[in-house]
Amino acid sequence: MSKQTQPVHVVGAGMAGSEAAWQIAEAGVPVVLHEMRPLVKTDAHQTEGFAELVCSNSFRSDDHEQNAVGLLHEEMRRAGSLVMAAANVAQVPAGGALAVDRDAFSARVTELLTAHPLVTIERGEVAGLPPADWDNVIVATGPLTSPALGEAIASLTGAEELAFFDAIAPIVYRESIDMSVCWFQSRYDKVGPGGTGKDYINCPMTQEEYDAFIRALIEGEKTDFKEWEKNTPYFEGCLPIEVMAERGPETLRWGPMKPVGLTNPHNPGVKPYAIVQLRQDNALGTLYNMVGFQTKLKHGEQTRVFRTIPGLAGAEFARLGGLHRNTFLNSPKLLDGLMRLKGEPRLRFAGQVTGVEGYVESAAMGLLAGRFAAAERLGRLPSPPPRTTALGALLAHITGDANAETFQPMNVNFGLFPPVEPTLDENGKRPRGKAKGPARKRAYTSRALADLAGWLTPQAEAAE
Repeated sequence: MSKQTQPVHVVGAGMAGSEAAWQIAEAGVPVVLHEMRPLVKTDAHQTEGFAELVCSNSFRSDDHEQNAVGLLHEEMRRAGSLVMAAANVAQVPAGGALAVDRDAFSARVTELLTAHPLVTIERGEVAGLPPADWDNVIVATGPLTSPALGEAIASLTGAEELAFFDAIAPIVYRESIDMSVCWFQSRYDKVGPGGTGKDYINCPMTQEEYDAFIRALIEGEKTDFKEWEKNTPYFEGCLPIEVMAERGPETLRWGPMKPVGLTNPHNPGVKPYAIVQLRQDNALGTLYNMVGFQTKLKHGEQTRVFRTIPGLAGAEFARLGGLHRNTFLNSPKLLDGLMRLKGEPRLRFAGQVTGVEGYVESAAMGLLAGRFAAAERLGRLPSPPPRTTALGALLAHITGDANAETFQPMNVNFGLFPPVEPTLDENGKRPRGKAKGPARKRAYTSRALADLAGWLTPQAEAAE
């Protein structure tokens, strides 16, 4: 077997691993995709499907002109992303966001990978470091890396393991929601992909109801942490709702329960003091998840407390919230610019384990790792995307831009991009001050897509 026909091994078939395997196979390189489920289970997954979504079903904003994550969506689509193709098929209405039927999404990813002639699926745990004769490996085991592999990685890197908690929001059966109290409306009536401007169910609260709810969250019985978990920090972007409540009585009112951009048609003359939103979770519209309601309350407490929300008195839950421990590498210290482990470059890392946060960001790192691995196998020098792109900005952040001493998981945002040059006016002069608002965001996104095209073209030509 020649070196070019030897497979690349991808460990983990989550968002990043599935995307990496697809990119490798589409480049004409054989790939072995290793997934330990269902033989070995995790604390969060419920199926054996690839790219299973265990928290929200939202990929967030799909606006590629004024939003950084929407830009990342578009860049991935143009790069032939499996995850984005499956999301487009499994899409459900979600205002300005891209949300999916989680079962349909996972089924589509699993179907396409299983059917690809260059993809071999191997079920079973890679317990410890991959064998030495695997010369090109992507570790995409995500935030729930198995203990054996996690310990091996920690031993190899010599770095103290970093970890945080990530919480799961409850899912409610649509038919159990009282629509004589609640109503359908997207914030500011925004119409997103596949949406109508009425894509969220809204539950209004008076000040008295809100105050009582905050007290119930704080006083409710929580899950006990194991001794080794007690000093693990939360990720700020996915805090349990009761942790937010403990930060002050107004925190939730100006977080996931903010009462802006919405009007209660049942009582239009009275502005709600706070609003709980639920977002469609499946294509049939029978399931809705509670937006921002990640929680570590015990299951019995969740049922009791959440049924005090107006409109949810008779709520039936398809899934209650939960809590799991996430782990990630100190990537700025440990990984090179092509996502290889500096101490053992045959190993690449991708996904949340690298310190990106979010489904799409994780898949994006899988996309890049897959392209880099395939290029190496084909004897080509991998080329990172320009840092002016969303893909390049994320990659640069985790592989060197971030401070290794204070490194924490990060979503894509315009703050990771190089400053945009101001657009010249009709007289060819530079405007005073910095471009602001929508114009500035469009300047970032238009520059990114132009630079992405320049990066993708030579790669497409090399593959021909």
